[in-house]
Amino acid sequence: MKTGTRLTVYGLGLVVAFGGAFGISQAVIPSSVVSDWAKGTESNGHGNGHDPAAAPANAKPADTAADSLKGLSLGQGGYVISPVKAPAQAKQQGQLSFTIRDATGAPVTHFKTAHEKDLHLIVTRSDGSQFRHVHPVLDKESGTWTTPWEWDAAGSYRVFADFTPAAENAQGLTLTRTVQVAGEFTPVAPQPSRVAQVDGFTVTLDGDLAAGTSSKLKLNVARDGKPVTTLEPYLGAFGHLVALREGDLAYLHVHAEGEEPQPGQTSGPEIAFAAEAPTAGRYLLYLDFQVDGKVRTAEFVVDAAPTAENQAPDDAAHQGGH
Repeated sequence: MKTGTRLTVYGLGLVVAFGGAFGISQAVIPSSVVSDWAKGTESNGHGNGHDPAAAPANAKPADTAADSLKGLSLGQGGYVISPVKAPAQAKQQGQLSFTIRDATGAPVTHFKTAHEKDLHLIVTRSDGSQFRHVHPVLDKESGTWTTPWEWDAAGSYRVFADFTPAAENAQGLTLTRTVQVAGEFTPVAPQPSRVAQVDGFTVTLDGDLAAGTSSKLKLNVARDGKPVTTLEPYLGAFGHLVALREGDLAYLHVHAEGEEPQPGQTSGPEIAFAAEAPTAGRYLLYLDFQVDGKVRTAEFVVDAAPTAENQAPDDAAHQGGH
């Protein structure tokens, strides 16, 4: 299989606290990453929702970078996601629904298809647990997106709507809302993990993340100790990766690189991605893969190490003394 999609995590924004999370004010953004952001690069085909030329003349590089990031606000580019309606407590069956509205307040009813869907809905609790990736149904008369829903556990949840309006020159957007689910819960503290067990499959993550530089990640899928070579296309690829940065849940929605699989084509056991983390810190990775017509999600926790380029001066001097 060909080398996977370059993964560039969109940092800086969602104010969701994790135990042991690193602060945004302490994040060091490499110049190479700021340059990429300023150019408005977008590796997953959703567009960037930002025109660098429109930035104020006195904007600093960090300001321009922050403006171009996605998944950090309930509104961007004139579009807003409405408050999310959902069951108020865990174990209560119901529906999750919301509407995307344009700058005039009118509901948006036409979208561009990306990765075989008009909208991707990602939901996770603030500690990175309870991850789900679903595709709600649009009522084109009201503009309301709806999907059956039941929370498995209480807590504070982040809802990400990833879409591209059908309007001319519209960019891909990822808008977010927070939903509070009543009840007591014990937060999960994500710990580094490179092996995931899910539904009889063992998925292993190889490769390291380093801040500000491209890193190759390989995910190998096995079942009963044998390599799985029957990975099926899912949303136009053999693997689908979502990455969230611990501390602010900065969001990325990507697919493996390569030509779109043909119907009936299979692959495996390896899925590769080129990953570029904007800052040092902990990242939560969720790999969706499909075998025998069923989608499974393997979860990993990886720490991105600082590179020499973005080390603090004091740290570099200290290392030089040894």
